[in-house]
Amino acid sequence: MTPVTCFAGRRVALFGLGGSGLATAHALVAGGAEVLSWDDGEKGRDRAKAEGLVVEDLDTADWSRFDALILSPGVPLTHPAPHRTVDKAKSAGIEVIGDIELFCRERAALAPAAPFVAITGTNGKSTTTALVAHLLREAGRDVQLGGNIGTAILSLAPPAENRVHVVECSSFQIDLAPSLAPSVGVLVNITPDHLDRHGTMENYAAIKERLVAVADHAVIGVDDAHCRAIAERRAAAGRPLVRVSVEGDLPVGIMREGTGLVWACDGFRKPAADLAGIGALRGVHNAQNAAMAIAAVSALGIDAETIRKGLASFPGLAHRMETIGRVGRALAVNDSKATNADAAEKALASFPGGLHWIIGGVAKEGGVAPLAPYFDRIERAYLIGKSSDAFAATLEGRVPYERCETLERAVAAAAEAAQRSPAAEPVVLLSPACASYDQFPNFEVRGTTFRDLVAARPDFVPLRKD
Repeated sequence: MTPVTCFAGRRVALFGLGGSGLATAHALVAGGAEVLSWDDGEKGRDRAKAEGLVVEDLDTADWSRFDALILSPGVPLTHPAPHRTVDKAKSAGIEVIGDIELFCRERAALAPAAPFVAITGTNGKSTTTALVAHLLREAGRDVQLGGNIGTAILSLAPPAENRVHVVECSSFQIDLAPSLAPSVGVLVNITPDHLDRHGTMENYAAIKERLVAVADHAVIGVDDAHCRAIAERRAAAGRPLVRVSVEGDLPVGIMREGTGLVWACDGFRKPAADLAGIGALRGVHNAQNAAMAIAAVSALGIDAETIRKGLASFPGLAHRMETIGRVGRALAVNDSKATNADAAEKALASFPGGLHWIIGGVAKEGGVAPLAPYFDRIERAYLIGKSSDAFAATLEGRVPYERCETLERAVAAAAEAAQRSPAAEPVVLLSPACASYDQFPNFEVRGTTFRDLVAARPDFVPLRKD
């Protein structure tokens, strides 16, 4: 835990008692703050009480006695409308911040030079974050991994000059962290997402930009227009910058060349990595993730040979292009983390064909229509969940499909059909292009269910762990 001492002896309101909210409340209490916490859900309140926290209805609280509102990142700050506690905080003239901001203040107080790598982006940030942490651990560094990727940032060990914090940041978390200024800031990409919470793409991109604008070193993927503009502004400010591209040529930066990555500098090129044969880094999107990670750890002094060995030993990220094993002659791949079409595109683009594609759930804006260029790689689609009617309409006459309703039926149908595939290596792919909450509490539970269903089949053969 990182005790939050910056509010010692002061009174704060905290709204949102999920995992990060509970961790934040305990860290504040450990640092000497008086915390009054609340959640609209009875389950969260009961858990907080069981853990010894003070739970009080903030709607009836005296806001003139609070010094700050600590808001869970899942609670609206601005759009579609500010949460009622945000309005109360503004009326009381107190700041509204989140757990990332509290960490940044503790770092400034305890060890302002402590290495801190912060990663954001619409897609790929979790894999990039996990890979950065893996490469640093392979180099023998003391690494604390957390944030949006899983472990709440304040549950990690405190900042120290010999300890590296590698933290994934969502746009919601950045919006609640005005003093965020990492040693290395990484922006992977920006595509439309969370517009219900940010209003416009311009607002969304501006929030993402904050993470790299004031970082000591910035790594920015420049394969989309928003990130290219952000990189130009960073360069114009004369701040250290590494550009990354897997789609085009760069005079200076890291780019893709065949199955590898190269550093480019005004006509001179040198190898950065060879990704051939690394299953956990299959596909162009993972080439981008690898390039971002290489640039980030290089800024912290990690040598090329350590990076090469670390890439080869990277196990991959759970639920993101996770190869589970084989069902008969088909490869089984869990890509449950693909909760929108852009993320699912990365999976479809990683295989030449023979795809038995399990899709569905709660669809994002645009559905799967943007994936039409990859429809010829799909032998059959298996529709589950709330989006089935909409997806069937998109696929009609273009991709054979079955309405399976549940994941259990979809796995059974896909595994059986894949055995009859003419492809040299058919693939049973869960890449839903949807949120999970019509049938599962989150994408992790959906992915774990897929794993269990595949592993329970009599023809399942797990991957060898050499």
